[in-house]
Parts: sequence; C-alpha cells; structure tokens
Amino acid sequence: MMRTNLIAGLDIGTTKTCAVIGELPDEPGRAPGLRVLGVGQTRTAGMRGERVTHLEETTESIRGALKEAELMAGVSVDRVYAGLSGDHIEAWPSMGVVAVHDDEVTPGDVNRVHEVARAVALGPDRELLHAIPVEYVVDHQRGIKDPVGMNGTRLEAEVHLVSCSATAAGNLRKAVTRAGYAVQELVLEPLASARSVLTEDEKEVGVAMVEMGGGTTDVAVYHEGKIRHVGILPFGGLTVTNDLVKGLSIPFAEAQRAKEQYGAAFAQMVDPQETVELPGPSPGQRRHVAREVIAHIVEQRLDEMFGLVQEELERNELLDKLGAGIVLTGGTTAIHGIVELAQQVFAAPVRAGIPGDGLTGLADSVALPRFATVAGLALYGADRFMETGEG
Repeated sequence: MMRTNLIAGLDIGTTKTCAVIGELPDEPGRAPGLRVLGVGQTRTAGMRGERVTHLEETTESIRGALKEAELMAGVSVDRVYAGLSGDHIEAWPSMGVVAVHDDEVTPGDVNRVHEVARAVALGPDRELLHAIPVEYVVDHQRGIKDPVGMNGTRLEAEVHLVSCSATAAGNLRKAVTRAGYAVQELVLEPLASARSVLTEDEKEVGVAMVEMGGGTTDVAVYHEGKIRHVGILPFGGLTVTNDLVKGLSIPFAEAQRAKEQYGAAFAQMVDPQETVELPGPSPGQRRHVAREVIAHIVEQRLDEMFGLVQEELERNELLDKLGAGIVLTGGTTAIHGIVELAQQVFAAPVRAGIPGDGLTGLADSVALPRFATVAGLALYGADRFMETGEG
C-alpha cells in the first residue's frame, strides 16, 4: 500500500547497497524523528570508487535492497533519498552580500543572499549538490544563525558549497530510475552519516566524523554547530582487504573473511600462540597462520590511514577545534580494537558512531556503524519533509 508519510534512504556503497524505509509520525506538533519500518541490504555490483561502472549490475543491487526493505516494511515507496560520495566531490566556502530593504531582514532577503552565494561558475561537467548556510552577518555583526526580523541595511551569508561530477550523479540517478524508483534528492554521504551519529553538543564543541566505508573514507568536521570541512579520501576497508590478499597470498573473498573474523587493529590484543586456518596456495590445500600476522597487516594499514586523516585535519587547521574528539563510523569500524588505535594516533577522545538518536520502531535493525549513512539519509529526508512538506 502507498502512504504519504514514508521516507526511504538508499546508500549505494562500494561493497554493499543498503535501504531503509521509515515513517513520520502522523500526530500534529510531532518531534522530528523517524519510525524504522524496513531495512534491506545486498552486495553491491557495478560500482568502483563510488562511481557506477556497470549500470545493469548497479540497478539490480538497488532493486534487491529496496525490495527487501519494502517486504520487511509491508509498504511500497516510489522515491528515495540517495547518497553520493567519491573523489569527484569538491566543497568550498562562498560569501554572498545583499542590501536589506526597509531596514529589516525578511525571508526574501535571506533567499536573495543565498542565490548570490550560490552564483558561482561551475564547469559543464559539474553539478551543485548542496549550498549549506554556515552563518549570517548583519551590518558586520557576525555569528548570526537566523537573521529574519533583525534590523540592518546589509546582509551577508557564508555558505558551504558542495559540487559533484555531473556524470557520476547522472549515472546514479539513471540506475535508481531503471530499478523503478525516482531520486527525490542526492545527498552528500558524510552529511547524512553526521546526521545519524553526531549529537548537537558535539557539533557545538567541535567534532570530526570519520566514516570508513569500503572504497572511501569520508571526513566531516563541525565546530560551533556549523559544518566547517568535508573531505573524501580514496581508501577504505577494501584497502585493508587487498593488503591481506597480498600479504597472505589468499583469494579476495578469503581475505575479506579473515579480516572480519580474525582481524584486529592492535596486534598486541591477539594471543601470539593463536593460529587460524586459511587456504593454501594450491586448490583444496589448507594451512595454519598465526592470527598475529593478520593483526599486524591490519594494524599497519589502519595506522597509515588514520595518519592521512590526521594530515587532512592539520592541513585545514582543524585539529585544535575538536573539543569532542573523533567519531568513527562506517563498516570498517567493526574491526576489533579500531577505536583504541584511533585514540593512540589522534591523541584525542574517540568513540564509535552508531545510529539511534531520532529513530524508533525497528531502530535496532540499523544500530550498527555500517548503517550510519543509510539511516542518516532517511533522517535527512524526514528533516526535509518537516521543513518543506515535500518528498
């Protein structure tokens, strides 16, 4: 059956495609939030580095995840909030300035200043994904969150612009459309993940969300309640798996299994006497490998990855603004001991980010770091519906 208060999020990752269907409460004056009705997950095919490389395979992954979520929820949806990430994303701050009519800021003035801030020349191969208001300035008074109704003659707005490859966005929309759904909005994945795992207090004090997916690691930094930086780094859980393939001379599927079952981010957490059984070089052959060897390979790569994240934060002069430390999320966060390793590298408080705040119903179905993006997409959709009554 079709209902008007349903919201669906779709996360097409490098390794898995997830869908969440939620329902907005019907009662008037409701608090923002979402009742989770259904969750679906399939293995992603036809994606590489967060871009569509085989349209038909990606379409099948999307269809599989959404049909599973619809079956669990007992409802149908016709449109989704889809996540977008990858090394083609660019983000930068932009300023807009307008004169205020009648010495009082109106919603029309705010719309005009947003238009001015958004009016940047993008190449023919680029698409503007988001224009996120950071702060307003009225007659040189800074730090204003909502200027409507204030007296003044000059209104400025700082807006965080996010653009993406028009081709990558077009192919993603096409895959969703071919699966039988419409894209209500494409949403930058780090923004969605931050929506589901960060608290308002953390955003105020200063926090970096580090989402470690299969193909990319996304970084979103908030300070004084506002987004300050978005970065997409071209490595993730698959980088660790590929190291195990080379280091242990085993097939990819076996390396993935070894990482999930025996991997540890700290080699000293593992009993040096413990051995695990892995396939040998010839078919049908098995061999015993010290679990410590697997942990060493995993630790070395994760240590290097966290070092690159730290460099990203240092380069943008953000490390001293992280009063609440680091929130780790994404599927790779499931590796045993990863929070402890991150604490050592960043020398800051680190916690695992798990969706849950603002979710009811089958919320425990998405209470894992790997569902941070898809849960955040559904919550983002709920926020948009509350604001605009659309989607």
